[in-house]
Amino acid sequence: MAWYAYCITEQRNFQGNYRARRPFPIEGLRGVGGAQVIGYPSGDFAVIASEYVRTGTLDQKCAVEHARVIGECFRSGTVLPFKFGTVFDTDEAMRQAVRNNRKTFLESVAHLRGKSEMHVKVVVPKAVLAAGPGDDLEVPAAVGSEYLTKLRLKATRDRERQTKARALSLQVHKLFNPIDEEITCKQADSGALLIDIAHLIDSKMVEKYQNRLSTATKQLKDCEIAISGPWPPYHFMPDKLRLVNGNS
Repeated sequence: MAWYAYCITEQRNFQGNYRARRPFPIEGLRGVGGAQVIGYPSGDFAVIASEYVRTGTLDQKCAVEHARVIGECFRSGTVLPFKFGTVFDTDEAMRQAVRNNRKTFLESVAHLRGKSEMHVKVVVPKAVLAAGPGDDLEVPAAVGSEYLTKLRLKATRDRERQTKARALSLQVHKLFNPIDEEITCKQADSGALLIDIAHLIDSKMVEKYQNRLSTATKQLKDCEIAISGPWPPYHFMPDKLRLVNGNS
């Protein structure tokens, strides 16, 4: 039997002091395809999973169901989310995945216990970015002096945008003071700069974190800024996990 895996959590989040040796249902929770979600025990851990039949490509509805299950489990305690589409072909493959990564899971749970992920999105309008030579340049396809000149100017503008993004990210960091962060930055088709920041914070500080939005809006008055969360710690999982017969 194949299993669709959502996340790893500690048994006690659902079982209290009782340590199950057999799979136990997570009451009132359905997963991908409406399947009953269960906790598959492995020592102190439980893999939150549901029975799965490979019938085709997982779609957007499945992605929503995947995220909902993780979110509900996150309400009960620390979770280590699996990537969307993680499927184990057998019971043994799922158990082996936990055994192979036990040390990593233990360290991750210890690091993430009592913590939540928050997102900050900053949109820097094109008009706010320093305009100058090299903005909106179309680099000629043919190599020549014009090509090299415009390439240099475009590289200069890209560096300026990166500098702006770093400065804003540092400002946001000082405002929200997270435990850890992950930053991505890209330019929209409109020319605006999009900065997406994931922050790891103490779950007890969520309300205080949210209250800092007004201060951030005032200090970054030329930018659009929004926060969301709390979320499970998607961006702060270990980089590499050894999965046996699992697709991730």
